[in-house]
Amino acid sequence: MTKTAPVVSATATVSATPASQIRESPKPGISGFVILLAVLILAGLSIPMYASVAGTRPPPPGPILAGVGLDVVAFFLLLGLFVVNPNEGRVLQLFGRYVGTCKTEGLRWANPFYTKKRVSLRVRNFETAQIKVNDVEGNPIEIAAIVVWRVEDTAEASFAVDDYIGFVHTQAEAAVRNLATHHPYDAHDDAQVSLRGHTDAVAASLKEEIHARVKGAGVDIVEARIAHLAYAPEIAQAMLQRQQAGAIIAARQRIVEGAVGMVEMALAMLARSNVVELDEERKAAMVSNLLVVLCGERGTQPVVNTGTIYQ
Repeated sequence: MTKTAPVVSATATVSATPASQIRESPKPGISGFVILLAVLILAGLSIPMYASVAGTRPPPPGPILAGVGLDVVAFFLLLGLFVVNPNEGRVLQLFGRYVGTCKTEGLRWANPFYTKKRVSLRVRNFETAQIKVNDVEGNPIEIAAIVVWRVEDTAEASFAVDDYIGFVHTQAEAAVRNLATHHPYDAHDDAQVSLRGHTDAVAASLKEEIHARVKGAGVDIVEARIAHLAYAPEIAQAMLQRQQAGAIIAARQRIVEGAVGMVEMALAMLARSNVVELDEERKAAMVSNLLVVLCGERGTQPVVNTGTIYQ
């Protein structure tokens, strides 16, 4: 039966990034096609006004000013048009004040005085640099992780931190370093979470810690998983020998357990069948011979007894 190792989280020592006071508010804007139609209508109305004064000397200022006014309004409306792509948001600001975020796809229109910052909502991933850090037992190891993330709140991503992309990269590397210092590279006890032996538990703990660090920046961590894990070169050979020794001990233990079971079964079968009666001394000799045969690394050479059982 497979034992499920407990998930040990290191987030208790991590202080989450303070949440921004500015939260995302939807502002879908106006359909850009409606504004584009209005621009065409205004441009069409200005043409007859210019044509009505053509050839007139001097031209009357009224129609010209009206045509120019219509063109200015049409140009002003054109400045407010912008495009929102799928999985994208436009952060709208008016002279530094946050107005809202437009996530409605297609051609949209908003106040031409708004600044429209593009923020991608697509899922992104990156691999942290391979860093050298000591695990909980003090062994130097090399570790790196792959982090999958996306922007969840465009307002916090834009105003809570200076550069949310660089912020996520830095905090992810810090979380990987902190995780490695709270777990051993390898554990001999199944109840202890190790970096190599409990990948799912470690991945869940890493995701939780990175999320606690970056949630104040409007970022959601989709997945985090260790991509590279190895002992540092200076101790890799020694640790390989230790692992080999542990494997040999485990194999020997399994062999001895199997041999003892086979000896018990042989003695029980002989007792039930009444094939031969053995005293305690002969039972001990039989057990010794069977253990030598079953536990030996090389094949044994049998000795044929041509006398009695006691000679």
